[in-house]
Amino acid sequence: MPERFPRRTCGLGLGGALLALTLAGPLAAAGRPAHLVTVATAERRPVSLELEATGSLVARRLRRVYSEEAGRVVELPWREGDRVARGALLARLDDALLRAELAKAEARRAQAEADLRRLERLSGRRLASEEALAAARTALALARAEERALRLRVARTRIAAPFSGVVTERLAEPGDVVAAGTHLLTLVDPASLVARVTAPAQVVVRLRSGDPAQLRIDALDGGWRPARIVRVFPEIDARTRQGTVEAIPDPLPPDARPGLLARLRLRTPRVERLVVPAAAVRHDPAGAYVFRVDGEGRARRVRVRTGALVAGGAVVVLDGLAAGDRVVVRGLLGLRDGARVRVAGEARADG
Repeated sequence: MPERFPRRTCGLGLGGALLALTLAGPLAAAGRPAHLVTVATAERRPVSLELEATGSLVARRLRRVYSEEAGRVVELPWREGDRVARGALLARLDDALLRAELAKAEARRAQAEADLRRLERLSGRRLASEEALAAARTALALARAEERALRLRVARTRIAAPFSGVVTERLAEPGDVVAAGTHLLTLVDPASLVARVTAPAQVVVRLRSGDPAQLRIDALDGGWRPARIVRVFPEIDARTRQGTVEAIPDPLPPDARPGLLARLRLRTPRVERLVVPAAAVRHDPAGAYVFRVDGEGRARRVRVRTGALVAGGAVVVLDGLAAGDRVVVRGLLGLRDGARVRVAGEARADG
């Protein structure tokens, strides 16, 4: 008996301590201070969607020069970087064989003309049949057609520049024997350079040709310069939900070249949208979310679908909030779903 008494007393002490902790838990939670936060109100207002999109300078006027006949390259005077005037000779193929064929075709055409004249004289004296006369006329038409075809083939052995530009590729050398359809040169008009970028659909669908923009070409380090949208592509990529926009700088930098990185600042006309400060939006692997303060003074974690950034550091909210909802913009560190909050600047209910 003397040995059991101390053990029983110890057991009662441990049970009392556990009971005290159990009762103190809710009391401690109830007495926990509210999380101090700063809030902003989601509101609908006219905004301009702004975006900085990246792309490249591309030439809208570009000609890849192909050989239209098979043969040996005789002349190819231009190399990469050379400026070429409109109408200048770009390439010439050996046309000796074609000219020999053309001479034969000219002789056949001359013979067909002589035969037709002779038969027409005989027909006037009723010494030639109508069938013979018709056959002679057909032979002459075929001879003339063959001659025109060979003249065209001979002309195609000489390739002239369709516009003034710069040679960007040279893919053959004099003496090479090339097949018909071989790529020989590429000619680009530098004055036709545009900045081509891709941007989200919600921005692209609100842009029009003639809208102002701002362009920056990083390699030229010239800062932002005025630009003008000249083309909005009609199709949106179904996989990326991106559209394509082209703009031209005003004026075009003298050192601009195709392929340079281009940045374009786009701004849509003002439209009414639901917006919240960008500081209220947080992201996790599941997407974007905000903490909305409910009527009971608790922060509720709400999933949202956002759009583009707008002027003033705000972001468009496409789904998840309504106008008038209050969202937390400061005090987010350590904030959990369902936590009691106290809004900075508002009187406390407990005085």
